[in-house]
Amino acid sequence: MSLSTARSTAQAIFNNTARQTAVLGTNISNTQNADYNKRTVMIVSTESGARVGTVYREENAALFRQSLESRSQASAQTTLVDGLTNQIANLLGGNDYGLSPNTYLTSFYSALESYAAKPSDTTLASGTVSAAQDLANSLNTTSKGLQSIRADADKTISEQVSDLNNLLEQFEAKNNEVVTATATGKDANSALDERDSLLKQISDIVGVYTWSRENGDMALYTMDGTTLFETVARQVTFTSTTTYDASVTGNAVLVDGVPLSAGEGGDTTASGSLQALLQIRDDIAPTYQRQLDEMANSLIEMFSETDTSTSTTLTGLFSDSGSTTGSIGSIDNLAYRITVNSAVIPPNGDPSLIRDGGINGTAFVSNTTGESGYSDLLDAYAQKFEETRTYTNETNIGGSQTLLNFSTASIGWFETIRSSATSAEETKTALMSRTSEAYSNATAVSLDEELSLLLEVEQSYKAGTKLLNAVDEMIQTLLDTVG
Repeated sequence: MSLSTARSTAQAIFNNTARQTAVLGTNISNTQNADYNKRTVMIVSTESGARVGTVYREENAALFRQSLESRSQASAQTTLVDGLTNQIANLLGGNDYGLSPNTYLTSFYSALESYAAKPSDTTLASGTVSAAQDLANSLNTTSKGLQSIRADADKTISEQVSDLNNLLEQFEAKNNEVVTATATGKDANSALDERDSLLKQISDIVGVYTWSRENGDMALYTMDGTTLFETVARQVTFTSTTTYDASVTGNAVLVDGVPLSAGEGGDTTASGSLQALLQIRDDIAPTYQRQLDEMANSLIEMFSETDTSTSTTLTGLFSDSGSTTGSIGSIDNLAYRITVNSAVIPPNGDPSLIRDGGINGTAFVSNTTGESGYSDLLDAYAQKFEETRTYTNETNIGGSQTLLNFSTASIGWFETIRSSATSAEETKTALMSRTSEAYSNATAVSLDEELSLLLEVEQSYKAGTKLLNAVDEMIQTLLDTVG
């Protein structure tokens, strides 16, 4: 080896170790950065010796896609559980459902039976009216709460659509940066890290499928195939609805003009929080609202009064506050409108009208002799709780059953969904953790490994230094000999 070749080799070692040290330092400084992929310096052999070829970014496309999918599913499931547990279940009084209409219906039925057993007891009469008021108030409050939950979901949908559009705009900018850098041979690694970070945020909102193309270009599609991004970001649109009742249907989220579907089931099919929010707003809350409306409808009909002489039937103990005709208006939102007739509410009303009839006037009186021990009407009311009624399939617990059974089935329906959702959340969150960990193991920085490599680079640098010192000594000896 000539002296000039030796000096050239030493210089190459210094160049290589400098580049390696810089990359290792960057890796070490990003050890805790979840959005950073490890860089590796590739050394290639040339005619003039080893040289830094390129800086390679660790990637695993299959694991990354899987981590995005599991992230979307976990985000959707967590959003659904939050709506079911922290909103609807809390509205119903928590795990024991102490504030649910079912609880107050059971209490009212018990008070009615007690009054029927001792119809002369004015205290029991007042207690029955009080229990009826509690039941009506529970239906009103729960109905109002459900519509508030739907409005909150609608507001969150609007916010997330705005966030999604912003993320897609940022994704477009970073994708263009990647394509340009790749096509011109520049370092695209930082742009790739930032683009992947944006992808993670997008997948939290809506499930995405990625497709890689020439020069690092990437296209994004929703899980049902609608285009989110292809060369340019597609617009996601949504018109918010500020006020909800049972008759109001929320607007759809449109991705490039195509409606985004809502999730289904406790173990939701939703991918991303948007679909889970749509499921709460358009499926779960409206279904439970319909169940409440059916309960209110049954109560009003069961306690209606009939004038036997004219066969005229009017609402009795329970009435529709939205109707002025003594009949039931639309069943939509009836749970919010149900009220106890003021004719039986003290101090101006008379609770004994439940026993005697006549809430709508003397023509509707059943206890025509005014006996204090009269219980026929009360017994008839209690008997109606044992009679089956037909409930619409829109309630998801339709068919023929008693009101009490229907009310209990309503809680069972909700608890089944909540239990399934909670169990699925644990599974999907665990899957997300495992896939994220697997991807991290394949692409993230290991501090121990980087420090070990740094020691190896240090040894290379020392070897270069020794070589250069030897060359200098040889040159100096030559100069001394010649001189």
